[in-house]
Amino acid sequence: MTAHRNQKPAGLVDVETDVVRHVLVVDDSRAQRRILSSYLSRWGYEVKEAGSGQEALDICAASPVDLVLSDWMMPGMNGLEFCQAFREMEREHYGYFILLTSKSEKEEIVHGLDGGADDFLSKPVAAGELRARIRAGDRILRMQRELSDKNRLVTETLDEISGLYDALDRDLIEARNLQQSLVRDRFKNFGPVRLSLMLHPSGHVGGDLVGFFPINKDQIGIFSIDVSGHGVASALMTARLASYFSGNTAEQNIALDVDADGRNQAKSPADVAQRLNKIFLDEMETELYFTLGLGYVDMPTGRLTMVQCGHPHAAIQRSDGTVEFTGAGGLPIGLIPDASWENHSVHLAAGDRLLMASDGVSECPDPSGQMLEEAGLRKILHRNARLRGMAFIETLMWDLSNYAGDRDFPDDISAIFLEYEGTG
Repeated sequence: MTAHRNQKPAGLVDVETDVVRHVLVVDDSRAQRRILSSYLSRWGYEVKEAGSGQEALDICAASPVDLVLSDWMMPGMNGLEFCQAFREMEREHYGYFILLTSKSEKEEIVHGLDGGADDFLSKPVAAGELRARIRAGDRILRMQRELSDKNRLVTETLDEISGLYDALDRDLIEARNLQQSLVRDRFKNFGPVRLSLMLHPSGHVGGDLVGFFPINKDQIGIFSIDVSGHGVASALMTARLASYFSGNTAEQNIALDVDADGRNQAKSPADVAQRLNKIFLDEMETELYFTLGLGYVDMPTGRLTMVQCGHPHAAIQRSDGTVEFTGAGGLPIGLIPDASWENHSVHLAAGDRLLMASDGVSECPDPSGQMLEEAGLRKILHRNARLRGMAFIETLMWDLSNYAGDRDFPDDISAIFLEYEGTG
């Protein structure tokens, strides 16, 4: 029976699959080199010869080899010294090194392994044993190169992920700056009323928003929004909601209307909440919802008319230092069609202060998980009763950080701090 024309002759290497293809034979005996080279050439390997360690190093520097067969005992640079120099060379892949020796003492073999040799063959070399040792080396090199390829792939993938992460991080930092710019003024003095604002997202961007807008010469509006969830989706929603309170005309601000004389006046806060609820449910396809605290301050009288839509109760600190929490409650916006809300009014006297904060303040946890709640916020207000404006806001953040054990806040932190000076 004749062999197929594409069948590999017995004993030859498969150049498509074998890792060991280029073999260097190093021996000061020309006869020994010829014997070994004849075996290797017959098996299909590409063979180079060197008569000394230095000549072998020059060959390795010019063209990398996969496997070295080197005699141990050579004049000048012996086989072990050549092996050590071979290991110090810059190589893309690991080279397998077999020492040929007549030494059989265990101490000598250990010494050779310590010097960088992978295997040993006793002289005179038997063809079958040489073939077996080379095939064993081929398996080891194959596993090493497969591992190197996988490590390279992992490294490249990690570099790619790192690059994507850096780009995303830069985008999120820019998004944070843009979101912070939604709060144009952190402090505003209207004469009878002083406003200080705080916005601190728990991540790069968050779902909280605070702000104010002038209604007319006697009234200003304040609002505090907390969109459910965190991250980019919530931040985009706050930007959308900010547009509804962005201007000082009825065309630009959902809370404003125009009277018969063409002057701005405020819509009922409860009506504004209903309008936002309808817009949210009819026009926005989202699972998000938000809480809202919206109020109008009449500066000459100190009257505050507000609506509470799932937002925490506002804290009022009277001029004598006592603290009370006020609000009529109500559902968040974006959950139930045709939901309704009620207005709630309080009177601020000269020296009174109001804090309208998101639930990131009242639900700030300590290291054991205990939340601050209204009782803890009351203590902070008592402790900082003499602080005003942004000094109070900065101290509030400091107190919250201490309460949390200097850990990252799990939720966004935002607040409006209103100080009523009166018109006396």
